[in-house]
Amino acid sequence: MDKVSYKDSGVDINEGNALVEKIKPLVKKTFDNNVIGSLGGFAGAYAIPSGFKNPVILSSTDGVGTKLKLAIDSKRLDTVGIDLVAMCVNDLICSFATPMFFLDYYATAKLDKNNAFDVIKGIADGCMQASCALIGGESAEMPGMYHGNDFDLAGFAVGIAERDDLERSAKVGDILIALPSSGIHSNGYSLVRKICFEKLNMKFDDLLDDRKLIDVLLEPTRIYVKTFNNIKDNINALAHITGGGIIENLPRVLGGFGAKIEKNKIKSQSIFNFLAKYVEENELYKTFNMGVGMILVVSKENVDFVLEKSDGFIIGKVQESNKIEII
Repeated sequence: MDKVSYKDSGVDINEGNALVEKIKPLVKKTFDNNVIGSLGGFAGAYAIPSGFKNPVILSSTDGVGTKLKLAIDSKRLDTVGIDLVAMCVNDLICSFATPMFFLDYYATAKLDKNNAFDVIKGIADGCMQASCALIGGESAEMPGMYHGNDFDLAGFAVGIAERDDLERSAKVGDILIALPSSGIHSNGYSLVRKICFEKLNMKFDDLLDDRKLIDVLLEPTRIYVKTFNNIKDNINALAHITGGGIIENLPRVLGGFGAKIEKNKIKSQSIFNFLAKYVEENELYKTFNMGVGMILVVSKENVDFVLEKSDGFIIGKVQESNKIEII
């Protein structure tokens, strides 16, 4: 039998090495003074930032879900990396953690360094928006595990917080301030795809309020880190509105209390009004963010400051009951 090489089996190490060289300038732009060393080691190194009295390290991990399938099918790979970073760092700030660094995992059937570059460029863009360093990652070429152009992404973010901040809590009477989402973000896309492409047979170029459908659906998830940094001393809690919507995510930060939300005060984008034609209202609020990417829990005396320093709007308040009422 003739001898075979790793490349014969479908794995091209040279393509992976070429990718690393190509992304180095992108990655370096995300570095801050705490990054130790350069890309290419066995692990990324990051110095603990100074100025913390009793620091706690926190971490989060996530993916992009089936929004990734839309990106692959439309050959629009330059923004899903932003989604990946957003899903991780937006979770971190809900624990009052300032993101420090990020790592990614990219797995595919056959590595195309140009496609991978587009994805990683998005990750670097997201890290710049989140003021965190992209200090490492991994690309895996796995023929037989993935097929065709399919690939998957996972992200890992690490942040730092003061231990005392982890003890902050909501109280009855606190005001709920919503920070608007940029759209669907990265949750509920299996339902979106079923409605748009199975039920309605829509095309990527179909228009929705003068925008191509694919542009609306691939709008990157908003990253809230910089807003958080401006207001973190004036909020009691914050909830990232992801899968499960307001109904399931807000209770995670209310400590057993409930909330009353006035849905007429929520500024939903047109995509949600469109989806509402085909989905029951309760299902909408359990699946999508409905225009609310983050909910801040704020003491009454801090409301004016938070509204001034953000683009938030009041949608309700914390109440004694443990129910989430959307009226």
